[in-house]
Amino acid sequence: MQRPVYHSPVYDSQSIQAWEQRWFAQQNSSLGLMQQAAWAITQQLLKQFLQNHIQRIAIWCGQGNNAGDGYYIAAFLKQQGFSVTVFSSDLGESVDLKYAYEYAQSHQVEIETIHYLLAEHDVNSNLPIFDCHIDALFGIGLNRELNQSWQNTIQLFNAQTGVKISIDIPSGLHANTGQALPCAIQANQTFTILGYKTGLFTGQGKEYVGQLQLVSLIPTDEELKPVAYLSPEKINLPKRQAFGHKGSYGHVLVVGGHADMGGAVIMAAEAAFSAGAGKVSVVCHARHHQAILSRSPNIMVRDINVLDQKTIQHLLNQVDAVCFGMGLGRDQWAEHIFEQWFDLLNQNSQLEVVFDADGLWFLAKCPQQLNAHIYATPHSGEAATLLDCTAAEIEQDRIAAIQQLQQKYAGQWVLKGAGSLILEDDLFICTQGNAGMGTGGMGDVLAGMIASLKAQFHQHVKLHEIVSLHAQAGDLLAESGMRGLQAHEMGKMIYKVVNG
Repeated sequence: MQRPVYHSPVYDSQSIQAWEQRWFAQQNSSLGLMQQAAWAITQQLLKQFLQNHIQRIAIWCGQGNNAGDGYYIAAFLKQQGFSVTVFSSDLGESVDLKYAYEYAQSHQVEIETIHYLLAEHDVNSNLPIFDCHIDALFGIGLNRELNQSWQNTIQLFNAQTGVKISIDIPSGLHANTGQALPCAIQANQTFTILGYKTGLFTGQGKEYVGQLQLVSLIPTDEELKPVAYLSPEKINLPKRQAFGHKGSYGHVLVVGGHADMGGAVIMAAEAAFSAGAGKVSVVCHARHHQAILSRSPNIMVRDINVLDQKTIQHLLNQVDAVCFGMGLGRDQWAEHIFEQWFDLLNQNSQLEVVFDADGLWFLAKCPQQLNAHIYATPHSGEAATLLDCTAAEIEQDRIAAIQQLQQKYAGQWVLKGAGSLILEDDLFICTQGNAGMGTGGMGDVLAGMIASLKAQFHQHVKLHEIVSLHAQAGDLLAESGMRGLQAHEMGKMIYKVVNG
């Protein structure tokens, strides 16, 4: 059994299924693989059940090969003296599934039909008490919305007490997108078979998967190509040299701050300092200068309204990274500022540039190709504007969305949200972070961190590593609870994670 490790590859369901078929084409048994998966999972379950005094187990089996794993697990657990009941659906046409069903029968596993369950119990009722419920209803092939009968089955499963465990993927969760169809098993633990699936980590996946373990059974082959990689949890930033000074650690410029919106540039600038930048300047409406200096007198300020093209170019020549667009606004004044700055930022290959918030809104109005040194960081609503669709459509397939963003605009991208996606040379999925980070200003903080760490280390730190550090800071902030987190409190946590 394996837990996710640094840069673990992640696959879509089609790749996993094709890998299986190549394995079977080499005269390996599909039934044997089913037995092997069930045996490996059973060995892990035995340890857990003995430690937690679990005796009565219900296994819910659907119509596909995922159910075959369930029948074999039932038989193996029965052999070990556990009380096992299977709630079974129709077997369909699968020969392997019929063999698995008969194997469970031959070991005197008690089998009842799911149809009988639904007839006797409503979706919120409690069945006879079981210590554990195991979900083997659907595997990774599910790609349609469940009918009402299957929705009722999943809701009845979720209503039960006891530990809930899913085999391969929580039933009802789309293996590629992480979307519930429209409901899914809420597992405490998932044993995923052969390889990690993208839907376990992004979209709604985290809500349903629980603790995740990989059951690795067969060797990978040359044709198996990952869709993405898991972003690492342990990030080692280069150490500072003893003779360094403030000029050694990058100068970050934060540009935004409409007359009516000063908070975003403050949070981005403070995050840049917390992440280790040597110098930070803010160019914004002069109305906010006093507030900025009152909070952080180490920040330098410039009035955005008095800068012409020549002055802006001179300023850009003095800095290493820029984050642009926070609190910029969307009126005619903001459009003028965008037009004044965009080409200078996009064409200056010496700069590391983060485009966020209202900067992305104007990019959507006038789509242009971004150079490789541009990092764009939309949430799903901003991504929808950039792709001229709805946020719901973005969330239906986040991986397709971030790929479309890069195809349309080039550059490097972060699609923020649960299981944030990062597309640079490869696609990465951030597995850290929490729901408490869904609060105003967290994106501004991320923009400041990206600018700061890129200013310091350039290509020696990757975009996905910075996103992971931001998520880790959010997890530290949420240790006492997720409700009520505020982005301006992130500074001390950023300081902790960048110092490892």
